[in-house]
Amino acid sequence: MASVVTMKDFEQYDSRNFLAQASLQQRVICVILALATYLFAVQILRFKRRQALQERYSCYATRRSMGNMTDHDAWAIQKTIMQTEFPFIVLKSLQFALFRTYGIPTISTLLLKTSQFSDPSTSFKRYADTGILIGEFMAFDPRSERAQTAIARTRYLHQGYRASGKILEADMLYTLSLFAIEPIRFVKLFEWREMTEMERCAVGTYWKSLGDALGISFDALPSGKIGFQDGLHWLEEIGAWSHAYEVQHMKPHPRNKEIAERTIDVLLYNLPDMLKPLGMNLVSYLMDERLRSAMMIDPPTVMYSGIFASAFKLRQLSLRHLSLPRPNYMRLDVFAQEPNKHGRNWVTIYEGEPYYVEPSIYNRWCPTAWLIWALGRPIPGDEGDKYCPRGYFTPDLGPKYFEGKGHKELKEFKESLRQQRQGQCPFP
Repeated sequence: MASVVTMKDFEQYDSRNFLAQASLQQRVICVILALATYLFAVQILRFKRRQALQERYSCYATRRSMGNMTDHDAWAIQKTIMQTEFPFIVLKSLQFALFRTYGIPTISTLLLKTSQFSDPSTSFKRYADTGILIGEFMAFDPRSERAQTAIARTRYLHQGYRASGKILEADMLYTLSLFAIEPIRFVKLFEWREMTEMERCAVGTYWKSLGDALGISFDALPSGKIGFQDGLHWLEEIGAWSHAYEVQHMKPHPRNKEIAERTIDVLLYNLPDMLKPLGMNLVSYLMDERLRSAMMIDPPTVMYSGIFASAFKLRQLSLRHLSLPRPNYMRLDVFAQEPNKHGRNWVTIYEGEPYYVEPSIYNRWCPTAWLIWALGRPIPGDEGDKYCPRGYFTPDLGPKYFEGKGHKELKEFKESLRQQRQGQCPFP
C-alpha cells in the first residue's frame, strides 16, 4: 500500500530541517567567536612577558641607567630570553656560536689535537662536556656554587694552553664575542620579534662579566683600557672587532672541514639516514657565505633555500599571530636543579648520544625514546656505564686525561670568584 504524506508530515520535516540549520549556524558562530577570542588573546598576551620584563627592570629604562645594570639582573633577563621567550632559536644560536669558532684554523687545529673531536668514539662526549660547562654558568646565578664551579673548571682546562701560547688570547676573545653576538643575530633573523634594547644590554653585560671571570682581556677593543659605558657599548665594540677578526682569520682549511664534519655528525645524529641530506642542507643554510667557505661546505640548493626561508617565515608569523606565549612550566630546563643520590647532576635533553641523562622510566619509554630506539640509536641507560648514567661531576668534565686533575686549582679559582663576582655591575 502506498504511503500518504500529509500536511502534518511536511510541517514536521520543515521544523526538523529548520532546527538542523539553526543548530549548524549556531555551531559556526560559536567556532568563529572562539577563534576570534583566541586570536584576541594572542594579541593581548603575546607581548606580556616583554612588558613584564620592562616593568620589573624599569630601573634600566634609559640608556644612561643601563650603565648600572648588575651581573645578576643581566643573567636573570638573559635566562628568561633563553628559557621561555626564544628557547629553540637561542639554543641553536649558542650551538652555532661554538660551531662558528671552528672556522678559525688556529682554533680547529688545536681542538683536533687536544680535545678528542677527531675520534667519533670520543667526540660525542667531548661535545656534551663543552655544552655542559657553558650551560652551567649560563643557567645558574653568577654567585651560585654551580656557576662558579663551571667557570673555574673552564679556566683550569684552558690555563695551560693559554700560558704556552697554544690558545691565542685573540681566539679566546673571539669565542666569547660569538656567545654574545650570535643569539641576538639569530633572534633578529628567525624569531617573531627582535630583542629589546634592554635585553641586548643584558646579553652584553652578562658576557662582559663572564669574560672578566674567565680572565679574558678586552685591551684589543677601543675602550678596553678605559672602560665601557654599558652592555650595549661593549656589544658594539666587540661586534665590530669580531667581524674584523673573521675577515682576517676565517679562511678555508682542511682542519676546519674535519672538525665541522664531526660536529655535524652530532647535530644530525638522531635523524634517519634518509633525512640527513635535508639536515645537512639546513646546517648549510644557517651559515653565511664566509663560514661555509671556511668550512669548505657546499651551499644549499635553491630549492632547499626556498623551503627553509618559507618555513622560518611561517614559523615567525604563526608564533606572532597564532601562538600564546610559552607558560613558565614549559620553560626549557637543560639541567636537573638538584644533585642526585650520587652527588652528580643530570642533563634533561640531548641531541647526540645520551651522555649524563637519567635512565628513568620516562626517558627510556617516552615516544622520543621509542623513535630513537627504532633508529638503532642508544637511549639513556643503554650499554652499562658508557654514557655516564649516574650523571656528571663538574670538576671532572673535559678530556679524559684531565679527569681527576685540577681540583686544587679549581678551589683557588672559585675562591677568587667568590670575592670578585658577587653579582655586581661589571662597569666602572
